[in-house]
Formats: sequence, structure tokens, C-alpha cells
Amino acid sequence: MFEHNIGLETLMVSIALLLALLYPRLGARWFAKAERALAAVARRRTLSILLCGFSALAMRLAIFPWVPIPHPYVNDEFSFLLAGDTFAHGRLANPTPAMWVHLETFHVIFHPTYASMYPPLQGLVLALGQVVFGHPFWGVWLSAGIMCAAICWMLQAWFPPSWALLGGMLPVLRFGVFSYWDNSYWGGALAATGGALVLGALPRIVRHQRVRDAIVMAIGIGILANTRPYEGLVLTIAASGCLIFWIANRATKQKVSAGVWIRQTALPMLLVLGLADAATGYYFWKVTGNPLRMPQQVNRETYAVARYFYWQTAYPEHGYHHKEIRDFYGLEVQEFEQSKKIKGVLGQTAKKIGMIWGFYFAPLLTVPLCWSFWALRDKRIRLLLIAGAAGFAGSVIVVFFNIHYVAPIVCVIVAMLVQCMRHMRLSCWDRRPIGLFLARSVVVMCVLLIPAQVRIFAAPPEPGTERSIGPGRAAIEAQLGSLPQGQVVLLRYGANHDPLLDWVYNGADLDRAKVIWARDMGSAQNEELLRYYGDRRVWLLEADANPPQLAPYAEQNRTLSRTASGDPANVRTQTPQQQKTISSRERSGEEE
Repeated sequence: MFEHNIGLETLMVSIALLLALLYPRLGARWFAKAERALAAVARRRTLSILLCGFSALAMRLAIFPWVPIPHPYVNDEFSFLLAGDTFAHGRLANPTPAMWVHLETFHVIFHPTYASMYPPLQGLVLALGQVVFGHPFWGVWLSAGIMCAAICWMLQAWFPPSWALLGGMLPVLRFGVFSYWDNSYWGGALAATGGALVLGALPRIVRHQRVRDAIVMAIGIGILANTRPYEGLVLTIAASGCLIFWIANRATKQKVSAGVWIRQTALPMLLVLGLADAATGYYFWKVTGNPLRMPQQVNRETYAVARYFYWQTAYPEHGYHHKEIRDFYGLEVQEFEQSKKIKGVLGQTAKKIGMIWGFYFAPLLTVPLCWSFWALRDKRIRLLLIAGAAGFAGSVIVVFFNIHYVAPIVCVIVAMLVQCMRHMRLSCWDRRPIGLFLARSVVVMCVLLIPAQVRIFAAPPEPGTERSIGPGRAAIEAQLGSLPQGQVVLLRYGANHDPLLDWVYNGADLDRAKVIWARDMGSAQNEELLRYYGDRRVWLLEADANPPQLAPYAEQNRTLSRTASGDPANVRTQTPQQQKTISSRERSGEEE
């Protein structure tokens, strides 16, 4: 998932390296003035935090004419949107739909309730956007700004103010705004915020023993538990170990009694975590009927064959109702089987590292990494890097991987970059300030690459890709939703259908939905669906046709017979936009 223009970045980095060798003092006077001005801002810590957060929000609004509200296109997104829609309706879960077999889809449970399988926090943020601002996207937008502000706050505990401000702006200029974290409904920003709160509170607790820092750390742990539970648990254990080590080494020097640590740190954290655990357990109970059973467990035990960790054995094979669902989990099995071979494990690990490099670093931020040797030896961030290494190791032992799986340690990645840039800035060659020029040029190139990043996200999706589902599905739903009565769309796929390109997703309130998406199960099995939704117009969509072809379901048998006889009355429709005759007939209420 490389969302950077690798070729352009490589070219710019090459030019910067050449200029550093030939003209290392280029623009030195202008840079010095700009750095003094930013240093004055950085000394005002609260202002710096707000600047990072509002910059991310303003940046996303600025590119809105070219990159509008995104359409969901990945199964995870639709699952999160189901959670958001459920919460927006004032429910924690929905009753199982009567026709649930026809509505089965990915990352959703249907028994004992109808709900997303994912932890609830991302859904709550989407519900906030839907209820307060009218669309779930605005919840994503807010979460990206909060993440950038939280990273700046975290860095202030580890670095001088100017470097903390720089680190807080790096996500604004790179992955915080110009990635799927702020341009889809998948998440990532919330888990990164949780990690930043935990690791930002860590040194503050040791230095000051304040109740507020303990509460902030507990809130961060709660965020991690309700976004990325496993990765959050690994980071929490590592951070707790660092905290205990720090307290043990500094308690004697600071002469702080055990009572102070218990009263001002342990008790506030336990209180907040107890409330968070109770709320999460209550959510699990309403969704799965068991406060200790996650919806994700129910989903995986119902549908999955492959498991998450390398040492685990597969689940027994399930009896699936639909070929698409069997094929989807079959793709997981292929990946899981590769994990049982040394070659496969090495390949998967290399792929994870490559994805992390492409998303967080790319050629531009690889330049500071050349100073990693000196950064790793620095005692200032040693415990921070240990916590980050533990988080990364936790992700490596999981078979499946995506970029936001390591979101809890994003602040560690940024801290590592900042420390590398500090060492790079001091580097000279033949008494020439090459490192100083490179440190400055990295920031300049981040700014100059903004138009290229916008162009990537503004580009229309290629037909037949996952991203193409979003606009196509939204157009059909909008067209059918404008008709006076309720609609049902039956999805029929080709023999070689890609299970990642699925269209069957629904909201929380099925009875009031204008458009319901269901799977074509053949004429005989479709009858029960048609009887149940007898008051709705039923359509058949052949999604794998190019372009997708939509026609009234009741006419399909007549259409096939007319095709065989050469009847010119058969006009097979392609999209709702090409259904003007049918749409106008529907609006006037005429019967077929």
C-alpha cells in the first residue's frame, strides 16, 4: 500500500544530496530566520499541540475540492460503517435479520446479533460524524487532527520543544492526511492516538507523579483496547515494564514514597481502566451475549479457517452458504499455509517491513534513517525504542498484516525519525554543514510533495479494482434510493469473481433502508427473499460485467428468452444512469 510517488521522491532526494555536497549553505540565512520563528512558537507547548492538530484538519479541508468525501470500498470499511450506523441509531447491536443468509458478508456477525466484528471505538467516531456533522467521514477527519496533536504532545515529553513541533508536523505532511487513514473508514488514527497518550504519559508520570498523567495513560490504554486490542496489549505491557523499571531506578533518588505512587498513579489508573473495562464488557455482552467474548471471536469461529498466529492450527472447515465467502476465506488459507514454511515466513516478514517502509518512510524519510546507528545508541529514547520494538515484534508474529496494525507505535516511528534528524543536523563533511542542509531540505521536500500526494488521491479508480467499487456502488444506491418505493438488489457474480470485490453490505436499519443488497442464491432460494420483501422492487446486478449490468429481477427470465429468439425488446441495462426509462416509470408508480 504505497501511497507515495516513489519515483518523484527518489529524484528529489537525489537532487537534495547533490546540492548538499555542492552548496551546503544554500538558503542558510532564510532557514535560520524561519527556524527562530518556529522555535518561538514551539516554546508555547499548548499552541504547538493545537497547531499540529488544526493543521491536519485545515490541510484536509484545503484539498477537499480535489479529494472529496471518500466512498467505502473495502470490506473492513463497510463493517466499521455498520458499527457507526448502529451507534447512530442509539443501539449497541441489531437484531438478526430474518433473511440473514441472503445478506451474509465479511467481517460482520449475524448471530446472536447483527453487528460489526470490530472493536467499538472507530464505530463511535463514525457515529459522531454521522449524527453531529451529517456524514461518518467527519469523524475520520476529526480523528486525524487529534492524532497529530497527540503525537506532538507525546514528543514534548521526550524532546526539546522545537523538535517536538517538527515531529508533530511530520504526520500532517505525510501519512496523517495523505493516506487511507484520513481518506477511508478503516481507521488507524485512533490507535496511533492511544499509543501516543500511553508513551507521552510515561515519562511525565516518572518526573511529576501527577494524577492527570496517570489518567491520560489509562485513557490511552482504553483507546488501544477498543481499536487494536492485541497490538495495544503488547504496547501496554512494554510501557508498563518501562514504567516499573523507571520507578524502581528513580524512586530512591527522588525520595518519593510508595504511598505517593499508589495514591497519585496506581489508583487513578485502576479507576479509569476499571470503568473502561466495564463499558467494553457491557458492549461485548450486548453484542455476543458474553462480556468476555469479542465479536471478532464469534466471526472468526463462524467463518474463518486460518488463524492469526504462526504457531496456531487451522479451524475446521465450515459449511458456507455462498461461494464468494468460501473463496474469500480460501485466500486467507493460502496465506496461512505459506506461514508453515520457513520461506513463507521470511517472505511475509519481508513484505511487512516493505509495507512499513513504503508507508511511513518512502525515499524521502529514508534519508534521516542513515543516522539510525547514532540514534539507537542515544539513551534519551532507549526505553521508548524498547517499547516500540516490542510492538513491532508483536505484529511480526501475526500471519496477516496491514499498515494500521502497527498504528499504536507510530509515535515511536516519528520519535526515531526526529532523533535521526537531530544527529543528521550536526553532521559535517570536510567541515561543510551537509547534515544541516539535508535536515532542512527534508522538511522542504515534504511540503513540495503535497501536490503530488493530492494527485494520487484525486486520481479516478481503475476499473475492476477494489477502489472502483465505491463510486459504482454509491451511484447505483443513489439512483435506486431516489425511487419512491424500497429496492432490493440481488448480486450475481461471474465464475472467476474476485472475492475482494464484493458489493453486499447493508446498514443497521434494514427495515427502513431504501436499498437492500443481497446475494443471488438461485431462483428457488430467492423466492423466500422475494416473498419477505414483497413490497419492494427487486433488481439483479451482474457486478462482474464490464460495466456492471442492472435489470429488474422479474424480467430476467423473459430477457433470456428474448435473447434466444432475437427479440429487439431486450435491452440489457448497465447502470442506473442508463435506466432513465425504467426510473421514470418507477417514479410515476406504473406497474410492470
